[in-house]
Order: sequence, then C-alpha cells, then structure tokens
Amino acid sequence: MSVRLRLTLLYSAILVFTLIAFSVTIYLTVSRVMLDFQENALVEEATQILTQGVFTLTVIDTPRGRIAVPETYVQVRTLDGEVADKSPNLGDFTLPISEEGMRQLRTGEAKSWTETVSTEDGRLLVYSKPFRFPGQPAGILQVARSLAEQDRALGALKWTLMVGTGLATVAAFGIGWGLAGLSLRPINRITQTAQEIGARRDFSRRVQYSGPSDEIGLLATMFNTMLTELQAAYRQVEQSLQAQRRFVADASHELRTPLTTIRGNVALLQRDPPISEEDRVAVLHDVAEEIERMIRLVNGLLLLARTDAGLPLRREPVPVCPLIDDACRQALVLADGRALVWDDTVEAAVLADRDALKQVLLILLDNALKYTPEGGMITVAAAVRDGRVEISVRDTGPGIDPAALPHIFERFYRGDSSRSGQNTGLGLAIAKSLVEAQQGEIRVQSELGRGSVFTVTLPRAEALPADE
Repeated sequence: MSVRLRLTLLYSAILVFTLIAFSVTIYLTVSRVMLDFQENALVEEATQILTQGVFTLTVIDTPRGRIAVPETYVQVRTLDGEVADKSPNLGDFTLPISEEGMRQLRTGEAKSWTETVSTEDGRLLVYSKPFRFPGQPAGILQVARSLAEQDRALGALKWTLMVGTGLATVAAFGIGWGLAGLSLRPINRITQTAQEIGARRDFSRRVQYSGPSDEIGLLATMFNTMLTELQAAYRQVEQSLQAQRRFVADASHELRTPLTTIRGNVALLQRDPPISEEDRVAVLHDVAEEIERMIRLVNGLLLLARTDAGLPLRREPVPVCPLIDDACRQALVLADGRALVWDDTVEAAVLADRDALKQVLLILLDNALKYTPEGGMITVAAAVRDGRVEISVRDTGPGIDPAALPHIFERFYRGDSSRSGQNTGLGLAIAKSLVEAQQGEIRVQSELGRGSVFTVTLPRAEALPADE
C-alpha cells in the first residue's frame, strides 16, 4: 500500500469518525429538544385543564379506533385505573399507563408520570398527573400527543445526516487523494531523480523544487547537497582511475623501449661463441645506460602519479634567493663550458614546498643546459609583481618551434631537437604538475635562434621566516 493511499485512508477515516460523532450528537440533541418541547406542551395543557376544572378540547372527527394527528388527547382515570372519561377524538382507543406509573401516582411517590408508548399509528407521549376537585372523587388526568410527525422529521434528519456523511466521505477521499498526490509530488520527483542517477551515473542532476521551506523542501535541499558531495567524490574517484590508467599506459609505453634494448643486449651476451671483449664492454655500457634511464623514468612517473592523486604539498614561506642559489650551484657542475648567472638580490619569499620548488628549478636548469650550446649563457632571475613572485630561467639555445610550444608540457612529448638524447619527455610535465600543486603557474616564451624563457609564478608570502 502506497503512502499516498495510506494518508488518504487516514484522512477519510478521521473525517468519517468526526462526521458520525457530529451527526449522532445533532440527532440526539434535536430528538431531545423536540421531545422536551412536546412534554412541556403537555404539562401546560394538563395544568390549564386542571386549573379550569373542565375539559376544553378542540375535537376533530377521526375514523373510529384511530388516533388523530397532531391533536391532544385527554383521558381521566380513577385511582383504581378505570377509565372515567376521555376526549371524543380518542374514539375506542384508551391511553395506556404502566403498572409502575399507576402505583407511584396512586401512592403519591410521584407527582406526575411521563412515558412513551407505541401504537400501530406511531408513538404517543403520555403525561399522567393525579388530581382532586372539592366534592369529587380523586382521579388521574392523562394528556397525550402523537410523536409521528416528530419521528418522521427525525427520520428525515437521520437520512440527511447519513447521506451527507457518505457524500462528504467520498468528496474528502477524492480531495485527500489529490492533496496527498500534490504534497508527495516532490518526493516522487526525488525518487525519479534518484532512479535516473542510478541508471545513468549522472551526479550532475538536481531535484527541482520551488515550494516552501518545509520538511519536503529541507529533504530536497539535503538530497541536492548529498548529490553535490557524491558528484565531487565520484569525480575524484574517476580522476584517480584515469590517473592510474594513464600511469600504467605511460609506464608500459616508455618502459617498452629500454626493456627491448636490454633484452637484445642480454641476448648478445649469451651468444655462443661469445662476442669480443670490446663489444661486451659496449653492450654492458648500453645496459647500464638503459637501466639508469628506466630508473629516471620510474621516478618521474611515480612523482606524476603522486601529483595526479592530489596529495597535498607543504606550503610555507620559502626565501627565493637562497633556493635559487642552492639550485644553481648544484646545476653548475653540469655547465660544461656554459655560463650560469643568477641574481640573489630579491628579498622575498613564496608560499611553496621547498623541495618541490627546488626540483622544478633543477628541471628547468637541466632543460636549459641541454639545449644551450658551449659558450652560451643561462640566466636565472626573480622579481616581485602584483603580490606574486616570478622566477625565470633564460637560455640562449636554438629556441622552440612555435608549432611545438602548445605541447612541450605534455607527457612524453619530445621535440625534434631532443629525440636523439636521453630525455624521457617527463621533465616539463613534472615541473608543470608541481607548480600547479603549489597554486602557481608556469609559462614559456621562445624565439627561434635566440633562446627560450621559462617563468614560474607563485604567491608571495607575507614575511620571511625569522631565521632568514
């Protein structure tokens, strides 16, 4: 049974019980009021008759043996219960009185007696009262009226209340069904949206609700909030899976060449008859170089996987000049006839991870040293602009082809000038990932024949550390 039907049945049941109680109360109240009215009328007429001492009656001729309606009927009994006299409109009918009523009136226990009796023509309300006139024997005066008209009116009232209750119940059921459907429509919409999201895996869907901020509105809001959190979690999981797939694809792609080379060299070493000593040394040298290349490649892939997974880097104030000085002195060992110049006069700090930023500088310096010919110059400089610190590495190499510029930060991309070297194509991709993980930016400007400039921009720290 649906919630809508249960609510409708509950509304209808409450209304039915309420209407029944209301109808019964009205019926009993009207019946009691009408009966009291008739009884008071009989009391007044009996009092009037006893006061006058004679029967003053309006008599209407009626068929013999039947009671006329709605007249008043009068009858006199002796204390022994015998009928002494009666009004002509009674005909052959005798107003009854119960034995208990007769006894109480005869003994004086009751001053009057009222009872309702049933006849073939309907009910009669009979009022009996003892009397005594001077010089006459005592007796009992009985005054009665027919309740047939009252019973017919009460019957019509009962029928009206029953029909009205039935019609009101049917109308209430229909209205309750419609209102329950209208009230539950947002919940149905939430259910439908949840089913569609589960079927399509589309966490961007939201429940459209424009009603009041009641319980259903709060439910819709919380459902949309939950969808937002699920969407973020699903996106993070998908990004992790994509990073994992990309890592596996990159590793399998790049490790295939050195492994193939090593396998071929090992096959040469296993030849029978064995190769010459000179060839054996050359083969071992090639194997060692390929192993070193694989180590660099695996380390780069692991670093990229770490940044892809969104692992946070430490962000703290890092002085720029000591970091540049440290990186340049370390790269100076590989200069080999190239001039390396850096400026350490900028007194500024950046919000960054020191080790990650140093690795970025070493990648850029290594890249510049590879493509700068002997006698060329590499310049490292730092400047503060608009609340951010810019660190630039300039070389005087051959420059980068404009067609290759949009791709140099892509993984495993190698331009024509570097294909013959030992470059893995991961250096600039690693640098870009590390810079962006520190909320920074890296860009390049290059001109063929004049060299390239790589610029790293990072947020400036509020102040230098105290020990600097």
